[in-house]
This record gives sequence, C-alpha cells and structure tokens, in this order.
Amino acid sequence: MGQLGLGRQFGKLAPRLDGAFRADGVFAHDRLRFVDFVDDVEDLLEDVAWQELGNKKVVDGFEEYMLQHYSG
Repeated sequence: MGQLGLGRQFGKLAPRLDGAFRADGVFAHDRLRFVDFVDDVEDLLEDVAWQELGNKKVVDGFEEYMLQHYSG
C-alpha cells in the first residue's frame, strides 16, 4: 500500500483484516462469514476512495462482483 501512496490507510485496514485469514493465507470461514468480510472491505474501499479521490462511487459493484465470483 505504501508503494501506491496509500500507506496511511493501512493502519485502518490491518485491524479489520486481522483474523480473516489463516496463516496459510486461506480465508477463515470458521471465524467470519465471507459476506460480512466483503461488506467490511467495501466500506474500507469507499473510505479510501473518498479520502484519495473524493468519490466513493469508484468502488460501486465491488461487493456484488466478489460475491458472484468467490462465494460458494
């Protein structure tokens, strides 16, 4: 994130991602529902988009895309 100029956002993102993945990098379904995780990530992306671009709409469709492509 630092290379993208978004390093200051990492402090907000890391705590919300903590525990969502196991040590092997696999999503921890037993700890968190995937739909809740995707919703949280979309909220985070909206915050970042607003702060960096002044426009939340650039992330519209993220949640729908993720759920269509990655949920069972």
